This record gives sequence, C-alpha cells and structure tokens, in this order.
Amino acid sequence: MTPATYEVAHVLERNKESLADHCANTWQLRTLHALRKCRTAALGGHIDRCLNPTCGRLHLSYNSCRNRHCTKCQGHKREAWIRAREEELLKVPYFHVVFTLPSELNRLCLYEPKLVYGLLFKIAWQVIRGFSSNHKFLGADTGMITILHTWGQNLSLHPHLHCIVPGGGVSGSGTWRYAKNKGKYLFPVKAMSKVFRARFVAALRKKPELQPKTFYESLFKNHWVVYCKRPFPGPLQVVEYLGRYTHKIAIGNHRLKNLDDGSVTFEVKDYRHGGKKSLMQLPDNEFIRRFALHILPKGFVRIRHYGILSSYHKKKFIPWLQEVIGTVDLPERNPLQHRVCPACKMGKLITITTFTARGPPKHWLDALKHQENKYQ
Repeated sequence: MTPATYEVAHVLERNKESLADHCANTWQLRTLHALRKCRTAALGGHIDRCLNPTCGRLHLSYNSCRNRHCTKCQGHKREAWIRAREEELLKVPYFHVVFTLPSELNRLCLYEPKLVYGLLFKIAWQVIRGFSSNHKFLGADTGMITILHTWGQNLSLHPHLHCIVPGGGVSGSGTWRYAKNKGKYLFPVKAMSKVFRARFVAALRKKPELQPKTFYESLFKNHWVVYCKRPFPGPLQVVEYLGRYTHKIAIGNHRLKNLDDGSVTFEVKDYRHGGKKSLMQLPDNEFIRRFALHILPKGFVRIRHYGILSSYHKKKFIPWLQEVIGTVDLPERNPLQHRVCPACKMGKLITITTFTARGPPKHWLDALKHQENKYQ
C-alpha cells in the first residue's frame, strides 16, 4: 500500500505544545505524544543488514510506538489475530449483530468510560446468552466475539459493539443445535432491543450517584438500536469482515486529504445515503479533541470472546465441534513474513545494532552515508 501523504501524527506534531488542552486526562495526553513520536528519531531505532550476499545493504529504521490507537502499528497485529480466528472457525452460519448506545449516554461515556463501556459488553452478552438459552429461540449455549468502536465517521462519539455470533449452539444433551430456518435466522431484533435497553438502564440505576432518577426514565422515551444482519455467505467471510474491525482506530491516515491553514480535511461516508463520500474540514484543535474522545482507558480490553468462543471454553468445544460439524477449508496462506529487504525484495533483514533517541553511533552513520553515495 502506498504510504499516506498526510498523517494524524503530522497534526499532533504541529500542535505538540497544546495537546494537553484537548485531553481529559494524562493517559490521553501520553497516548497522543506516543502517536506523535511513532517511527521518528524520538523513540530511537535500529540498523538492519540484508542477509542476501548479493545485496547486504544497511537500513536505518525508527521504532514504532506500538500503541493500539496508532494507525501505523496495527497491520501485523491484525494479520496475526485473523490467522488465529481462522483456525477456530466452525462450519456453521454466522451473524453480525450491532449494539448501539443512544446519544443521551455520550456525556456519561466521557466521564465514566470504563463503567459504561464495560456495561455495554456485559449487557450485550447477557442479551445474546438469554435469547440463545430460551427454548423458544434456540435452547442452547452459544458464543460471541465482540469488538468495541466508539466513533462515527465524523469522529463524534458513537459507542457501539460489533458482535459475531454463530447461528446455533451446544444443547444440554451435548449436540449442536442450529438456529431457526437451519441457521438463517437468529433472534428478533425488536425484542433484543427492548431487553438491551431495560437491562442496561437497570444496571445504571445501581449507580444512583451518576445521574438523577429522571435521567434514567428519559432513556425509555426512544428505541435503542440492535441491528442483526443476514448470515454471512460462509465462515471465511466472517474472518475477512472481522479483519476490517479488529485493530481499526477512529480514523486512518488514508482518510486525511489535506492539512492546510491549521485545519484538517478528511473523507467521511454517509451510511444513511448508501455510503456516499464527502469531505469534512475541522480546525486542528477540534480534530484533536474528537480524536482524543476515542482513546480508551488504560488496560481496557476492546476485543472480547464469550461462551463457547471464550478462551476458557474454546479449547474444549472448538476441536470437538469441528470434528462433529466439519472443518472449514481454509485458503493457502504464506507464513507471516519476516522483514524483507526493501532494496532487493529478497533478503531477510537482521538487526545489527539499536540506538536511543540520541541517534546511532557515528561509525554507523558514516557507513550509511558511504552506502548512500555508492548507490546514487
């Protein structure tokens, strides 16, 4: 992929002295500074040598920040995660379910993100598990993989969960039971929406110090959104789809179209009108403020596995179910690539020295300069 012309890091760098003005806490500030310094001399780096005997070139690289909110640090993590999920696929239909919090809760999300987002995970699983255990709908134990997103296309606060649910579950007798219509129908979304709203508000009421009683009553004035798409064409499409969401951040560098006059112009999609694309412009301070809204609390887990797909149960259930139901034919994939020399495109790179923010030793700088002159 062609490197992006503009980066979120560029916006942060030109506003580095005022970043604290746009952050709600020191954790957000630390994160923004990490993204600003990613793959720059400020984080130190390393010098690699190509092992191809006909090449042998030296390459200077700066360290990445490895922050989960950084658009430049997610590619390898995403690929490794996808490979692991492919090995766990069941030969059954899968559904994409989305649980969305109403905008009335946005203010509470700002001040109590760990509490509200934690409840969102908890209640969403309660709803899925409750409907699956009900013999009227399934009468079996199912599972769920869920990923938290907190943003809309314009970087506004829009907390929602993307959930992948298999179309069936393990019955009490130890057999696989498909959802209705041979796995083509999961659960009624209108009923799920009402249960989701009732349980979430009930959980919030246990914290009366957060909001007055009238606020919780107002949450019942509007419908809450639970959306369930038709099943994927096949299990492999599930992982391909999940790959778009797992290590995604609020905005990728490829969406930035211009950085002029202290403002950021970026591309947005209007999903209410068929994904129509348009451009949006924000001043730097507003762009940074909105970006910071989506920095999750320290240590908060945004990808979670439940039920028969949880880390505790899948060691028992997945191999057995794959034997009973059948395995998914996975496409041949190359092993995760080691670092390849960008010059010859063949040789493996090995690190021969590392350095701090002070820079590489002089003799290595001289060697790099000599190499540059040689290949000019």
